Amino acid sequence: MVSSDQRRRQLAREKFERQQQRREKARKKTKQRNAVIAAVIAVVLASGGAVYAGVSLGGGDDKKDDNASSSADNSPSPEPSETESKAPEPAMAIDKKAKYTFSIDTNEGGLSIAMDAAKTPHTVNSFKALADKGYFDGTKCHRLTTQGIFVLQCGDPKGDGTGGPGYTIPDENLTSLGKAGADGAVTYKAGTVAMANTGQPGTGGSQFFLVYKDTKLPPSYTPFGTLDAESLKIVEAVGKAGVEGGATDGAPKKPVTIEKAAVPKA
Repeated sequence: MVSSDQRRRQLAREKFERQQQRREKARKKTKQRNAVIAAVIAVVLASGGAVYAGVSLGGGDDKKDDNASSSADNSPSPEPSETESKAPEPAMAIDKKAKYTFSIDTNEGGLSIAMDAAKTPHTVNSFKALADKGYFDGTKCHRLTTQGIFVLQCGDPKGDGTGGPGYTIPDENLTSLGKAGADGAVTYKAGTVAMANTGQPGTGGSQFFLVYKDTKLPPSYTPFGTLDAESLKIVEAVGKAGVEGGATDGAPKKPVTIEKAAVPKA
């Protein structure tokens, strides 16, 4: 007879195998999609058009390859996993009327991000829950973009754009971005900190991006924080250093590692 402990281990193994299969499928889909988008971007550039329309900010976890990112389209988007493997977001444990600070110690210096729980309660609550358990500590900011959009993307424990916390949170505060123009975009101003996602509603996880230069994007990425002036200078320096190998989208040439993150009440 199989013991309950053995059965639990068996179920855990099966769940892990399903997740690995989904991730591999997602990687293949992303690789194919990136090849197509890279070709489209080349055509757009040749015609003098804007690049942002072909560049999204995705992020992923084992459920949906969620939050900001891979190469050309920034979206490592694994398909949604089975219902049983989707974890609930953390229980609400913050003061929804308070302001918080997302404080990040990196190898390049400290970053201070002001957050308003009244505007983005689910996002602030999730980041505090993750930071309290050391989720971000020791992770790398895995992606930098230097053409079309200007962001540094972080928050993936896997460091490849496909990692996430195992749950998603709803989009918030999108109306604060203003009305989209004829091109379907709004301006995310330098200093804005926003959630990455798969491009689909409600797919934010743990990945986020720091805007170091005004960037036009669709109004679909939750803006939840603002870098202070000194923090913005640090991210600008990373952007100025460029991407590894001289590319315009990829790992930053100047590596950025989150050494410690915390979300205290301001």
